Amino acid sequence: MQAGLAGPVSKKITARKITDRIPRPKKKVTWPQARAFSVHLLTASGSFLAFLSLVAASEQRWTAMFWWLGLALFVDGIDGPIARKLEVKEILPTWSGELLDNIIDYVTYVLIPAFALYQRGFMGEGLSFLSAAIIVVSSAIYYADTGMKTKENFFKGFPVVWNMVVFTLFVIDPGQWVSFAVVVVAGILTFMPIYFIHPVRVVRLRPINLGMTLLWCAFGALALAQAALAAFYDQIGVLGEQVSVFTKIGITVTGLYLACIGGIMQLFPNLGAKPDDKKA
Repeated sequence: MQAGLAGPVSKKITARKITDRIPRPKKKVTWPQARAFSVHLLTASGSFLAFLSLVAASEQRWTAMFWWLGLALFVDGIDGPIARKLEVKEILPTWSGELLDNIIDYVTYVLIPAFALYQRGFMGEGLSFLSAAIIVVSSAIYYADTGMKTKENFFKGFPVVWNMVVFTLFVIDPGQWVSFAVVVVAGILTFMPIYFIHPVRVVRLRPINLGMTLLWCAFGALALAQAALAAFYDQIGVLGEQVSVFTKIGITVTGLYLACIGGIMQLFPNLGAKPDDKKA
């Protein structure tokens, strides 16, 4: 009788030991944590937009490529403010939104534009290859610089926004040597102590700088819309042949403003500062 009863009892003990070994979650996921993680998912969605852009570039569908890059730029512009508003860094300290953002930024700001520049080849095979090399190498080194931002949130050196530069070259189509010179100069400026604007995080002249950024985006969208309409006649054409002169001028003027205003504000530290800031 005792031997017969030992079987079920030992099975229960064994079952308990097994269940005790199974790791259990220490605590449930809270709503703030789920909400914070959704911001990381928003940032990560940029990787899929980058993939779609790369597919379009490999098929030489330049208008589609820049549309996907534009959407990725939009996501990159909104995820940071949302993350700071929801205090994502404090709620999920083991997840680095900054690292995730940098990984996706290198692909969308650097790698795909460099690939498009080489794939299009409007500078010739040799110069296009060299330009792509300058872009990817200089940008990789720039991303490793932990002091790339100043106390006022200016970028120190050209902030490797090659998506904007390559888009402008596609639209304006200034010729191979001018295009190559732009790439070389921008690559050199990456390592120069010259300030470049962050249109959102730099407080001085923020309304004007943000307005010019939005205006550049509007001209860019107009250029892509004009190119999309022209695609009915030419599926794989240079964007510069499909965009109006007005749009080209708008992209050039606003782009030059965004490129130069940081250096101008560096030369004139009180430019755009409030009276209280000047006293400080």
